Amino acid sequence: MPAVARSRRPAPSARPRSWPRRILIWIVRIVLGFILLSLLMVAIYRFVPPPITITQLGDITHGHSLHKDWMPLSQIDPNMARAAIAAEDGNFCTHHGFDFKAIEKAFKGNEAGKRLRGGSTISQQTAKNVFLWQGRSYLRKGLEAWFTVLIEHLWGKKRIMEVYLNVAETGIATYGVNAGAQRYFHHDASRLSATEAARITAILPLPAERAAISPQGRVLRYGNRITRRVGIVRRGGYDSCLR
Repeated sequence: MPAVARSRRPAPSARPRSWPRRILIWIVRIVLGFILLSLLMVAIYRFVPPPITITQLGDITHGHSLHKDWMPLSQIDPNMARAAIAAEDGNFCTHHGFDFKAIEKAFKGNEAGKRLRGGSTISQQTAKNVFLWQGRSYLRKGLEAWFTVLIEHLWGKKRIMEVYLNVAETGIATYGVNAGAQRYFHHDASRLSATEAARITAILPLPAERAAISPQGRVLRYGNRITRRVGIVRRGGYDSCLR
């Protein structure tokens, strides 16, 4: 009597993943993708000037024509970097991206109701200007810290200063100290006096509202203080990492 063939039961299908697990997998993928993309961008910008920033895109969408003219740090007058250090980040050459004493001082001052700067270093400002957007939020500050760590380790101080001086907003739709020097003083940034460098630096916090030519009042006094500090930076070797 012929044997009756046994019917095979279909193999049980793989158990579908739960929604929480799917969401977790996508979060991991997004985080890893962001890390890889940010590392790639920082590595590229170590050698290539950033072609455009989010802030610059904002100017374009508002109908402005961009004015920028990249200049290597080796060609920019040393007074410009010294003025930036004097005004923005006196410990630039010694910290590793974050000046915790300045942050603590700014925090205590803000708690007391004083109008102080946020304590951001040149490295932090460069990370924000190149990779992120303007404004204040915990998300942006967290991303700023991440990119600050990356550029400190992958770029070094000279490249950070070079990029900072070339992407900082120095006027309405004007970016970089070279374009700023041409706009205000009718010559490039290769020959800036201490006073000219200080005046450009003095308007960096609010370039659309402050005047580098014939400054008055608070801007004039601030520029004069920076001018005096330029000599202190040079004599004290606070720019030694750029030499």
